[in-house]
Amino acid sequence: MSATVKDMIIARSRVALKHKYGDQSQFDTQRGGRSTVHVNRLAGRARPVRCQELQISANGFGNLKQGKQLQAILTPVSDPAPTTKKRVFTFGKGKSEGNKGMKSLLGGKGANLAEMASIGLSVPPGLTISTEACQEYQLNGKKLPDGLWEEILEGLESVEEDMGAFLGDPSKPLLLSVRSGAAISMPGMMDTVLNLGLNDEVVAGLAAKSGERFAYDSYRRFLDMFGDVVMGISHSLFEEKLENLKNVKGVKLDTELTASDLKELVEQYKSVYIEARGENFPSDPKKQLQLAIKAVFDSWDSSRAIKYRSINQITGLKGTAVNIQCMVFGNMGNTSGTGVLFTRNPSTGEKKLYGEFLINAQGEDVVAGIRTPEHLDTMENCMPDAYKELVENCEILERHYKDMMDIEFTVQDNRLWMLQCRSGKRTGKCAVKIAVDMVNEGLVDTRTAIKMVEPQHLDQLLHPQFEDPSAYKDKVVAKGLPASPGAAVGQVVFSADDAEAWHAQGKSAILVRTETSPEDVGGMHVATGILTARGGMTSHAAVVARGWGKCCVSGCADIRVNDAEKVVLVGDKVIHEGEWISLNGSTGEVILGKQPLSPPALSGDLEIFMSWADKIRRIKVMANADTPEDAFTARNNGAEGIGLCRTEHMFFASDERIKAVRKMIMAVTLEQRKAALDLLLPYQRSDFEGIFRAMDGLPVTIRLLDPPLHEFLPEGDLEHIVHELTADTGMTEDDVYSRIEKLSEVNPMLGFRGCRLGISYPELTEMQVRAIFQAAVNMSNQGVKIFPEIMVPLIGTPQELGHQVRLIRDVAKKVFSEMGSSLGYKVGTMIEIPRAALVADEIAKEAEFFSFGTNDLTQMTFGYSRDDVGKFLPIYLSKGILQHDPFEVLDQKGVGQLIKLATEKGRAARPSLKVGICGEHGGEPSSVAFFAEAGLDYVSCSPFRVPIARLAAAQVAV
Repeated sequence: MSATVKDMIIARSRVALKHKYGDQSQFDTQRGGRSTVHVNRLAGRARPVRCQELQISANGFGNLKQGKQLQAILTPVSDPAPTTKKRVFTFGKGKSEGNKGMKSLLGGKGANLAEMASIGLSVPPGLTISTEACQEYQLNGKKLPDGLWEEILEGLESVEEDMGAFLGDPSKPLLLSVRSGAAISMPGMMDTVLNLGLNDEVVAGLAAKSGERFAYDSYRRFLDMFGDVVMGISHSLFEEKLENLKNVKGVKLDTELTASDLKELVEQYKSVYIEARGENFPSDPKKQLQLAIKAVFDSWDSSRAIKYRSINQITGLKGTAVNIQCMVFGNMGNTSGTGVLFTRNPSTGEKKLYGEFLINAQGEDVVAGIRTPEHLDTMENCMPDAYKELVENCEILERHYKDMMDIEFTVQDNRLWMLQCRSGKRTGKCAVKIAVDMVNEGLVDTRTAIKMVEPQHLDQLLHPQFEDPSAYKDKVVAKGLPASPGAAVGQVVFSADDAEAWHAQGKSAILVRTETSPEDVGGMHVATGILTARGGMTSHAAVVARGWGKCCVSGCADIRVNDAEKVVLVGDKVIHEGEWISLNGSTGEVILGKQPLSPPALSGDLEIFMSWADKIRRIKVMANADTPEDAFTARNNGAEGIGLCRTEHMFFASDERIKAVRKMIMAVTLEQRKAALDLLLPYQRSDFEGIFRAMDGLPVTIRLLDPPLHEFLPEGDLEHIVHELTADTGMTEDDVYSRIEKLSEVNPMLGFRGCRLGISYPELTEMQVRAIFQAAVNMSNQGVKIFPEIMVPLIGTPQELGHQVRLIRDVAKKVFSEMGSSLGYKVGTMIEIPRAALVADEIAKEAEFFSFGTNDLTQMTFGYSRDDVGKFLPIYLSKGILQHDPFEVLDQKGVGQLIKLATEKGRAARPSLKVGICGEHGGEPSSVAFFAEAGLDYVSCSPFRVPIARLAAAQVAV
């Protein structure tokens, strides 16, 4: 090879090196003809990198003889772009290869570790394997992708250099934690391994440096956790050995076991591997690391993680990152400890550190509820310097992240280490208070504050509380920790499976457990409340419940739970499965019986916060309300009008009304129908007057009769139905049987309903419209500002709407003439048939507004019957065929595109066209965001979801 060619290869290789490793890299070709690269990455410390990583011949340049061989080398080397994406990112104090903006790639934990390290906090050095690597692992048949292991070892070398300790080296032992961390926090759902790297040789070296008791305590913990998480050996098998040994030694606490005891326990734990798996514990630290990484990747697809993502509607993530970090030890004696804290109270929002601390313990002791933790003040008293630094770090993190933070930390020999930080899960009350307080403190502006509160937080605040807490004081039988506020009333169950089964039967269940685990997540989600005998304020039950806004009382030492007999013992009282209890999650009280609840109110911080949301949002929020009572509730919750008043709901308000409706249905002549409708008119008029009065100054959209007539007939035994109708209508039994047969339909949801009723029976539309306008004129004459809008349902052709519009306007003229008064009004339609969306430009010539009925539009677009979808929808969701229930979360790719198309076509024909949506999707946050971006004027939802829609609309505007 000529010197020129060789120089060219070296020059181009240096370009690649500079791209990958920065300026401080150099070639060394003086070692026996082999090419070695030295990369000067960290403070002048050079280390070799294998040549094949840079795609340079490992045999050096001398063996290149043919042009093809030369070209094969030159092509990749001349291209400075790396051949694979970076999958391993290192971090340590003052330096990081990642940052907080890389959550999708590094997971929340990894991104925040990198951020904390980069701003100078004391973070044990480590490395993060990306979520993309997890995705590759899953697609690769659960095998580590090519080259990943080498990248991990390279990152490990960086950690070893920082610490001056090495994995598997007894003289300078480095122990590791291996933790999961997805882009969205999933507390307790995936796996963790601590103290990795220990074996018989390493533990002896660790004992020589740090003491036997500490070393063998760490070893037994590692054997237990590694066996459970990685090898699939039940934790109970290890727990059994521990409890037996404590009984033999006559001690109650783990901390009372001596070093000699722990050595004995280690040998027993190693025997568990042979008994359970028929193989020895893997003693090679690098093999341990590889197996632990795979276990964390595998936990992404664990049943509990899948269920958690399904419950919380978490989709679109690539997988979990893996965080491999140098261990620091809180179990090295009374100068060490571990803790979890929130920078503000996660239940109330009070600006005060809120957390728990354990002396001489590791992190899992706090969060698992195995030992009852102490208040954070304990740390201030016994480790004042570390506590002072912790307080300073909390202030730094709040200012940096501009949020309330959830922090895990360890103190080793009085030195503080920050192990994790993330945005803290909080209750609705807390979320609103923190948002308002941080604006007042000048930490954030109102637009940022709007994003700090999640729509489900408002949902929590809209749930009821106990009417009079003083009234049940004599029924309080136990008191635990107020882990998650609110009130819960339900029947006692003792397993997650039972909670789910009872919920499916429509029962309110309170899940009672000694302590919860991630496997209980399904039952916890459906339970009305959660009660545990063990665990602190940061236990699994407490954290998960707060995140869901579910009432929880934890650490209730007064109760003893007997799962086998399905009873809970409280002193001399025995509470059996199915008995009613009530929980006060704000005080920790456990109360016998069903205690009355009262609705919440929007006031204080929430009122201030919602005023900010209302100033920012661009789309209006209205309510679906059918009675004056619903209308008042909607208005109190901030509704700007009624977007859907379903007139058929009024017909069920009394026996007299339903009997009049049935007379109308049974009528075979026009005269009989009009006579029955004359009975209904005053009822309808009175209801409309009440609604108009409640919504004084705001628009009210009233939908004409929509459901098929057979729905107004009683269900059950046919003979009883016939007898009842004969008595009510005066018809013969034969006539009743004949009429019922004519009304029966194979598919009534697509049958004789909606505008088809008004076209076939114009007198029905006439009665409803007359009642609306008579009520409107009456209220207007009393000084109430009326803005009535009449909506024709189930239009499929412009001709259908045209027929009803003409009829409505004719009746309006007659009423105004009769009453000597008139007022403005609009006539529009409900777009709920795909064809109507496709011909919206023609329909808009007759309609002054569109309101999309997304429930029926979804039903007809998918071809799913709302009444029968429950038979297959759970299967579709579990198999990933659908990501969401389309009747809960708008299908944006199908139904959403019909809405966009109809809006565009409608406004092209009538630029002033008012467009809204009145299905329950109007209260679902992601759907509200879609409607706002699509340019709709308003959304309408149930009265209790109005604040949620207001916030969602503001957040999309931000």
